[in-house]
Amino acid sequence: MKMITAIINRKDANAVCTALTDAKVAFTKVASSGGFLKTGNETLLIGADDERVKEIISIIRENSAKRMEPTADMVIPGNENFGLKEVLVGGATVFVSEVSYYEKM
Repeated sequence: MKMITAIINRKDANAVCTALTDAKVAFTKVASSGGFLKTGNETLLIGADDERVKEIISIIRENSAKRMEPTADMVIPGNENFGLKEVLVGGATVFVSEVSYYEKM
């Protein structure tokens, strides 16, 4: 048994959740925010049998897209070139952990 923790950009979360639901994957969705750009994310907690881990990661990968988005330049002392910059956002960060015990109550 594995615990998959997937941190997904909020713009991709609906597509990922719909695809997981269609594949009959149960998950818990938690609103979260990123530290670097402080953008909205969704964190999915997914308990999965070992043989479904690759399938679930594939679903997440196929439904979360990386893209360039404008953002205000970060304030750096001595940097006089402030303005809008494009940064890479989206995609997902996925952690897979071993579960030694679980119980549904």
